Amino acid sequence: MSFSKASSFGPAGSFAPLSRQSSRPRTARPATTATSIASQDIVCAVSESRGISSTVGLAFINLSTAEAVSCQICDSQTYVKTITKIAVFEPTEILFMSTAKDSKLFYIIQENIPDPTYTFLDRRSWSEKTGHEYVDRLAFPEDAESIKMTLGGNYFAACCFAAALRYVELELNRTFASHSLRIRFEPSQGSMTIDLSTIVSLELIQNLHNTKSKDSLFGLLNETLTPMGARLLRANILQPSTERDKLTGRYDAVEDLSTKKEMFVTVRQALKGFIDADKVLTSLILVPTKRTFQYVEQSVNNVIMLKTYVSSIKSVYKALATAQSSLLLAIRELCAPAGHHAVEELIETTLNEHVAHQTKPLDLRNQRIYCVRVSISSPAIAGVNSLLDVARQTYKEANIDAADLVSKLSESHNIVLDLKFDTSRQYYIKMSTADLESIPDIFINVYHRKNHIECQTLDLVKLNQKIIDAHNEVINMSDRTIQELIKDVCSEISGLFRVSEAVAMLDMLAAFAQLATCYDYIRPELTDALAIKSGRHPIREKIHTNRFIPNDAYATQQSRFQIITGCNMSGKSTYIRSLALMTVMAQIGCYIPAEYASFPIAHQLFARVCISDDLEANVSTFAAEMREMAFILRNIEPRSMVIVDELGRGTSTTDGLAIALAIAEALVESHALVWFVTHFHDLASIMAERSGVVNLHLAAEISSDSSKMTMLYKIAEGPVTNKFYGIALAKLVDLPPNVLEVARRVSERVNQIVQRRQSKSRALVISRKRNLILSLREQLLQARNSTMQDDALRKWLKKLQGNFALRMATIDDDLTGSEDSGDSGDEEQELTSIAEEVSSNSSGLVEEREEVSRYTTSVSSGERSILEISSQESSEIESIEDD
Repeated sequence: MSFSKASSFGPAGSFAPLSRQSSRPRTARPATTATSIASQDIVCAVSESRGISSTVGLAFINLSTAEAVSCQICDSQTYVKTITKIAVFEPTEILFMSTAKDSKLFYIIQENIPDPTYTFLDRRSWSEKTGHEYVDRLAFPEDAESIKMTLGGNYFAACCFAAALRYVELELNRTFASHSLRIRFEPSQGSMTIDLSTIVSLELIQNLHNTKSKDSLFGLLNETLTPMGARLLRANILQPSTERDKLTGRYDAVEDLSTKKEMFVTVRQALKGFIDADKVLTSLILVPTKRTFQYVEQSVNNVIMLKTYVSSIKSVYKALATAQSSLLLAIRELCAPAGHHAVEELIETTLNEHVAHQTKPLDLRNQRIYCVRVSISSPAIAGVNSLLDVARQTYKEANIDAADLVSKLSESHNIVLDLKFDTSRQYYIKMSTADLESIPDIFINVYHRKNHIECQTLDLVKLNQKIIDAHNEVINMSDRTIQELIKDVCSEISGLFRVSEAVAMLDMLAAFAQLATCYDYIRPELTDALAIKSGRHPIREKIHTNRFIPNDAYATQQSRFQIITGCNMSGKSTYIRSLALMTVMAQIGCYIPAEYASFPIAHQLFARVCISDDLEANVSTFAAEMREMAFILRNIEPRSMVIVDELGRGTSTTDGLAIALAIAEALVESHALVWFVTHFHDLASIMAERSGVVNLHLAAEISSDSSKMTMLYKIAEGPVTNKFYGIALAKLVDLPPNVLEVARRVSERVNQIVQRRQSKSRALVISRKRNLILSLREQLLQARNSTMQDDALRKWLKKLQGNFALRMATIDDDLTGSEDSGDSGDEEQELTSIAEEVSSNSSGLVEEREEVSRYTTSVSSGERSILEISSQESSEIESIEDD
């Protein structure tokens, strides 16, 4: 078997039995990773099918929590689902087949996920048969057959599972005990897809500006009390569920907890006693290739932590005594005493009753010394018990001697001395610098701190060594008993892991209940429409406790594309981000910051919001926008949710409007729910008549002289009505008055030209007529399916006919009136006069003429787009009019 790693240093030497080459040493993940909460050692294997259809197999082995996850994904040519799945797990090392070095999949993964080490394995490591053999040997006995059946229909997942485990055993020298590994197959369905860019831009896991800040969705929701609960919460935020029954069960559980105060308080108190059960159980089942004293010592620590874990389970069972929701009852059943009684008996007969896990090093050392019961040994090893008693007595006496030594030194030198302990120096002496003028010669290993001195004496060093020898002797003599206990516990390990998963779920649900009671969250409904009453941005609300203004939202297929305009700093970005965050919260089972909320289940979430230029990748704002929008357009589907913030602002006005308009048309046709923030007012007016399009704006009040602007932060119907709000904002920051006056006059005259062009546009007339007819068609279909009586239906149809004829005539009158008004004039001459006016006021603004010309052609560009879209339909519309 051979290994190699992606590198620029050439092939590895042939002298090593396992050939490896690497671009970086294998290190732990940095804490600043976008989706990280804690460093975990995870190995991932990736394999794909040959041919046009992209079927990708994945396997993840979490060495920190003894968990293996396999999945097989039918992906697109951009491998978006594969990238998302890998980003969720954040592996430290990714394995590929040696033949994949030049594959498109490898280059796409390496480009999007640059942090891990990449390793190539030869073909024989990727064996489906070996994968099934690993399942037989390592899976929980009750799960093995079902896992093998699942992997039987997922060839690439089984191959990846084999490659990952073989690499862990042969290269990392990590072996799991038989029937001790949690193995599960994770289908690609059942969870919302959130790409890595959206995870970062929405701050789902980590704050963009301060990685240590808790101002992210995970930071807000993480009221968990156990490490298992925090990991489960993170996984759910990155992969929200799309299963209605699962979400309803979670809502019921949160309601049960939040409405029963006594049960809620008792549950939270019970959860505080849990250690990281996953890591403890993993340490028990990992078999070392070489036994060392450190392993023997850690084994004692592990069984002490196991005792603490098992004793904590009973309190959860009692705390859920009054639970009624099916999910809480299932958790209680898993925590029932009968499920872990055998393990509890093993621990009670092996360990002393009062042994408990301690966090301080000295306390933990003392627990190790008196951990094992002497009475459990058979008469055949009675001599070992006697030696164990002697070693414990030696340890005890040496500790007493150390305390007496420091006491005598304090008296003889007439200074206050404190006996301290750390793992590197063992016992040492601490004294205040104010207590002595010079350090007596008896003190050695002196360290000067800010306000005190740390030191030892030769006698104390000798006592430390005596204590270490006695401690090590006790540990070695206890090892046989400890290993027998671990072996017996491993036969019951599957039940302990399931309890850990149940506790993690309970912890997450209790955290949701804590949020619901503290922040006035409400239970959402799952329907076909997104409807929110007084919704609040969950993170901003936390920062601006008493100043955040709630907003409403409503979206169905008839209002699926919502264009949002408004002044700068009016809250547009906050509004659309809040909708995305509340959707994620609803689909992980959490309550929502609103007075009422209902959500359709979204299967994909995309966010195109501006963060900053990607300088490291040499990508400008506009290039980043286009790359992200291309990604969204390739992968969007009707069950997607999309938020887009100020698309096209990174290029010229003309190009920006044209591109934004073309992308908006494509998004409307996708039938996804889209919120589209823009400052292109022409886009709002051009798209206004499209079916499924709604215009909204964030309101603001501007005084008549533009000296004061008040943001209302409230969503309102229609496009923004405020004119020259950019100039008003500029006035508030004290730009020179002459510059502001020129800007105002130019803006007014440009708007007049634009309005004349719009009124004469045949493309817009065709669009308005087309959408009027489509609206009529929808109303007639609704009438056909209605239950109205004949007379009522006849009256309604007559009224509908009159309204339709009136609105169609109004469109024709608008076109005729604009053609007869004679206001068009010579626009080029008018533009020239505008430029001359600008030049006469400020020589530095001569370039305004070109900008004015570019701006006024932007609407024409948009009109041409509409005309192209509508040209094939214009004859059809005219024939319908005649009919």
